[in-house]
Amino acid sequence: MKFGETFMEYLHGDNQSFLDKLSHVEYKRLKKVLKSCRACQSEQDQRDKDNSNLSHLCQCQSCPLCDQMFFTELMKEASDIAGCFRSRVRHLLHLHVARGMQRYVLRLRQCFKNDQQAMVEQGQMLIEYITMNAIAICKILKKYDKVHSSVNGKNFKLKMRAEHLELLWSPWLIELGAFYLNFNGSDGGELSEFCGHFSCDLNATEPVITLRLPNSAKLEYSLTCAICLETVFNPYALSCGHLFCKSCACSAASVLIFQGLKAATPDAKCAICREAGVYANSVHMLELDLLLKTRCKKYWKERMIAERAEMVKQIKEYQNLQAKYAIGY
Repeated sequence: MKFGETFMEYLHGDNQSFLDKLSHVEYKRLKKVLKSCRACQSEQDQRDKDNSNLSHLCQCQSCPLCDQMFFTELMKEASDIAGCFRSRVRHLLHLHVARGMQRYVLRLRQCFKNDQQAMVEQGQMLIEYITMNAIAICKILKKYDKVHSSVNGKNFKLKMRAEHLELLWSPWLIELGAFYLNFNGSDGGELSEFCGHFSCDLNATEPVITLRLPNSAKLEYSLTCAICLETVFNPYALSCGHLFCKSCACSAASVLIFQGLKAATPDAKCAICREAGVYANSVHMLELDLLLKTRCKKYWKERMIAERAEMVKQIKEYQNLQAKYAIGY
């Protein structure tokens, strides 16, 4: 079955009521535009035969219809999909890591309703949602380049990366993977049928979480902090997508651990890509931290003790400086 048929079957399948509330790639509409471009290309090729000095590239490359449909509109669709995915995953994980009175209410509800099963099934739908739309974008851009004999589709992928809209490299997808692995471990494997997308190897030289895609391909997300070169502890994802330990990220942003990454100045840069302003909207990877806590207990405890000791040291030094400033030293 061709991907276009598979994608339309997915959109109108069992999860249609769930998908109706979310944005998706207008794959069928974009393919119709490509058909018109193909006809335009045939006409252009015929004119090129009559005038051998002209370029053999389709003039649709600069046509307003193509530019709008495949660049402006597709960027908007990718942005909407990323936003829908982020908000849904954030809500789902908030329920899982709830604390205080909210956690008590959720525990009470589980006596009457299997919320865990519903959460896992919703996570499954979100994984399918993000992967199917990511594949659809990749497929349609390849078709665009083929029809237009161009590299504009490849350039668009680079632009998506610069705009942090690469759907399959979202830190929220890593969080969702950790959520699945946490469920699978805590329930003795009873939910393993839903967790087949993700696996992890935390004891490897370079620890990773692996995501297996529907087309049998797989993606590996490194869990090594680029600053301390250790497995990330108390991990944070910056808005550029890079993962760091909280203490390492604070050090790179020139802020104290107890102040947090929100205290970083707008010109503070990522230690990897050197992009500025990436600390304000950083994401605390709570599910990933829980996964490391349960599967790397000794390492997690050692890092926790070290981070707390460093934080106490920084607080004392900060208070001493404040006291000296107050009395005029």
